[in-house]
Amino acid sequence: MNKTRILKRSLLAAAVIASTSQAHAAGFQLNAQSATGIGRAFAGDAVIADNASSMARNPATMALFDKTSLSLGFEAIITDISVKDVTVGGALPYPDYDDIGGTSLAPNIHLIVPVNDKFAWGINAYSNFGTSTDFSGSPVYTNSAFGGETDILSMNIGLAGSYRLNEQWSFGAGLDIIYGKGSIRRGNNEVIAALEAQFKDTPLAGSAIAALGGKQLVDIEDADGWGVGFNLGTVYELNENNRFGLSYRYSPEITAEDDHGQKITIPLPDMAEFSGYHRIDQTAFAVHYSVQWIGWSAFDNLEMENLSQGCVPTVGATGISGCDSQYSAEYAWQDGWHFAIGGTWYVNDKFTLRTGYMHDTAAQDEITSISVPDSDRNWISGGATYHFSENANVDFGITYLIGSDETATEGGKLVATTRADAILVGLQYSHSF
Repeated sequence: MNKTRILKRSLLAAAVIASTSQAHAAGFQLNAQSATGIGRAFAGDAVIADNASSMARNPATMALFDKTSLSLGFEAIITDISVKDVTVGGALPYPDYDDIGGTSLAPNIHLIVPVNDKFAWGINAYSNFGTSTDFSGSPVYTNSAFGGETDILSMNIGLAGSYRLNEQWSFGAGLDIIYGKGSIRRGNNEVIAALEAQFKDTPLAGSAIAALGGKQLVDIEDADGWGVGFNLGTVYELNENNRFGLSYRYSPEITAEDDHGQKITIPLPDMAEFSGYHRIDQTAFAVHYSVQWIGWSAFDNLEMENLSQGCVPTVGATGISGCDSQYSAEYAWQDGWHFAIGGTWYVNDKFTLRTGYMHDTAAQDEITSISVPDSDRNWISGGATYHFSENANVDFGITYLIGSDETATEGGKLVATTRADAILVGLQYSHSF
């Protein structure tokens, strides 16, 4: 495979609108629903129902509320991403890149309204997927063509209802309207010059690269689009201290288009989660856990169409042969899993403390990417709730997410060592009426 094909695949790999550099789970999943969830590594979140944010993980939990409940908050995501030991074909070393992450905020809001002792409805807004990466901090960093800049936002707007069948069983269902927006840029004049200098002794030298004319290789700005999904759930209560929850979420395929008609189509994964909650009798302690499946095998390729402004050039030993208007890059990810366990200590009427641990498996399998640094991850979490009154409280949660050094390749010849760590901090206010 020549370096041109490496460049083409790398451009598209880096164009994934949800590389994990700003996400904090495998693939490009965000867990940005609540500060309470952050404080327990989301262990038991599909059944605990300690505030209105539980409807984001399982709509059936709305049946556990007897008052109108509102939760609103935000999550700060602080990422530490590195790409180092980069070579092409065993030669042509590139500079290490120690900071392609950053800090961003993800807000959320949830409202549950019980109608009577059988029915409840709710609305919410939060994010399930998103990312932000930027390789442009170093002057003439040639990996800009491989990593470039990606800035993506997604928002999930949900409407759900629940029904309590009896004292043990409750059911729920919801509709998800997903909005996605983002910008992707690959290559610039400095990158073209650097490529020409580095590849001066290869067939790509001279006119083949210079003929690019300083164009952006890919330049998609503020592309946006909509998709519609749904979620289902159930809760089974053994008694007031022991219950189980099961939920499923269908995620649609999103096509985002910019003002120039350029399009990107991204398949999103379905998710299923099982949770349990057990408060130990006559004590102030509870144990809770979750197992979540994420259908990342749906992310088999990324399609780009109508590349009129930022095209993918076909560069060969004899020069430029034009631009492709459509391209599909293969990813072949594997399904992922979250395994989480946590504990809650109800200290007194004013304070609640919680902690949790999660193991999160990687979405990438045989095909890897420097622009999508991915690995198994371990979460260590802690949090607290302060109750102002019976009906009002504030939650704080923090998680340290630990990745590992992984070898990633692009196009069969570009090899690098990547690592993605993160700190998550959440703050949330909840009120019952």
